[in-house]
Amino acid sequence: MTVIIEEPMSSEVEDEREEKPALVPSMFPHIPPTLYFSTDNERVELLPLEQRHLLKWKMSSVTPNVVKNTITRSNFKVTKRSHDWLGCWGHHMKSPCFKAIREYQKLNHFPGSFQIGRKDRLWRNLSKMQARFGKRDFGFFPRSFVLPQDIKQLKKAWEDGSSRQKWIIKPPASARGIGIQVIHKWSQMPRKRPLLVQKYLHKPYLISGNKFDLRIYVYVSSYDPLRIYIFSDGLVRFASCKYSSSTKSLGNKFMHLTNYSVNKKNSEYQSNSDNTACQGHKWALKALWQYLGSKGVNTTVIWEKIKDIVIKTIIASDPYVNSLVKMHLRSPYSCHELFGFDIMLDENLKPWVLEVNISPSLHSNTALDVAIKGQMIRDVLNLAGFVLPQRDDVVPSCSSASSSTSSVCGGTRERSRSDLSTDEKVKRAFYLSQRFTDQALLSSVLDVLTPDDVRVLAHTEDELCRKGDFERIFPSPTSSRYLRFFEHSRYLNILLDQWGQKYSQNESKGIHLLKTLCQKGVHLGTSDPAHIWSKSSYVPRQELSRSSVVVSHSRRFPPDDDDFSDREIQSVTSSLPDISLMDSPGLSRSSSPGLSRSSSSSPSPGPIFTQSLPPKDFI
Repeated sequence: MTVIIEEPMSSEVEDEREEKPALVPSMFPHIPPTLYFSTDNERVELLPLEQRHLLKWKMSSVTPNVVKNTITRSNFKVTKRSHDWLGCWGHHMKSPCFKAIREYQKLNHFPGSFQIGRKDRLWRNLSKMQARFGKRDFGFFPRSFVLPQDIKQLKKAWEDGSSRQKWIIKPPASARGIGIQVIHKWSQMPRKRPLLVQKYLHKPYLISGNKFDLRIYVYVSSYDPLRIYIFSDGLVRFASCKYSSSTKSLGNKFMHLTNYSVNKKNSEYQSNSDNTACQGHKWALKALWQYLGSKGVNTTVIWEKIKDIVIKTIIASDPYVNSLVKMHLRSPYSCHELFGFDIMLDENLKPWVLEVNISPSLHSNTALDVAIKGQMIRDVLNLAGFVLPQRDDVVPSCSSASSSTSSVCGGTRERSRSDLSTDEKVKRAFYLSQRFTDQALLSSVLDVLTPDDVRVLAHTEDELCRKGDFERIFPSPTSSRYLRFFEHSRYLNILLDQWGQKYSQNESKGIHLLKTLCQKGVHLGTSDPAHIWSKSSYVPRQELSRSSVVVSHSRRFPPDDDDFSDREIQSVTSSLPDISLMDSPGLSRSSSPGLSRSSSSSPSPGPIFTQSLPPKDFI
């Protein structure tokens, strides 16, 4: 018998692919590189064996193939152990379970993100924002009621409506269209189970007579500071039956629901594998923009409105997520999240948010799915900024049990908020204690950059360089207008906002400054007075009235900085110049060379910072 040995095709193909370095160097000196994730036409070089042993990924029953393929190309190996993995793409967990995540590990969820990921919580939180800021800023979601709590309000709204009104009912925590109905009679309303009831958008924008919605992919790399990215492409999902507003058709799910999992069961469903074609019942988002553009529609306006909705919706979850991150996580490095926003356009092309998915489907059944989701996941993992830990940091589990709730047992802890110097805490407390809209004082946050300021700014600039086909929408040069929507103002949001305003038109200048500071090792800690805020002569460039700038040693600072010690703050602020002297015309602010900010001829208004108690209705 003759045995024929064939060389594997994969090695030949691999040799033809472009080789990429396994590590992406930082733009800045003395900052570690991040792991590189490739597309399928690239191959990633092998790291030395000792480092390669660290490339372990914890697989979950819900880890999609598109993630498995991407990590495999970067030479990750699958592990089932609880302590030595670097990354995991899995289920959302109850908040206390996040305590088990080690400093060098990343999970694809934030604690508390269900505050917008559950339908009932999303509408509760957006309704709070609408009550506080009005429909002009938060009028992008249908009128909603959560049953059974809101049954009386719903009954009144129903009685006040017309005889032809339609409502859509949804289970609060379901997915894939399960349990959704459109009704028009009060007698059709279920009574004995929790439900979200929404006014039905009965006049959607139609294409060839069919209703559709948009799946928009949104990535949040950090909540403090908040950094939000939106993917340039997405999916357009069509109902597979032509739309009718007749009440007789309300039972037809193929007409009124756009979920792929529902419509694929229709014998008339037409698939589409071409991400450039406007055909079938699933398109690429870019194909939709091209189609609408050919009809004379200004798609840029629609896209800007969608970005506005995304930013405001994420901000609605900010107080819950940040409180839980500080409560349950050893390091903020350990969480990142991809959201799937479902958006519908009405007959006037106004976008409405229908729901937010914290585990958006990444199944790739067609070439269209692969083209969009494959590139997106590669970009998500590059944005996440996975860093190889030191070998000694990856320690064995404390006990023989390898449960997901094993206790802390070692490792080098990433420097975090609790490691801030007293000087850095005082600087943060000062800017968070202001209740005014003076841009000159806000801009002064850049005049003395502390070590932590430099670290955050350098990390933010490095991250932006890895964005791929994502666009960062917060912070941005124009995002100051969103700061007033935060329940608690956050120092790092102010810092990044002012950095963007100053350097967005001259990015190379900002990069050069950070390179210089990192070369000096400022981000690693310094005794240089030029980077110690409390040792500077703090006098704003413009004269400020005594009443507009007050540092009170006895007041409690906002919840963002509730671990500041009053004694620490007093010990440093006692050496600060008397703020009453700021009105003296002979005083001018001294700042470190290269860090001063020139006055803008048309400064954008800053936020009004307010304080309130932390939220109590999260888990």
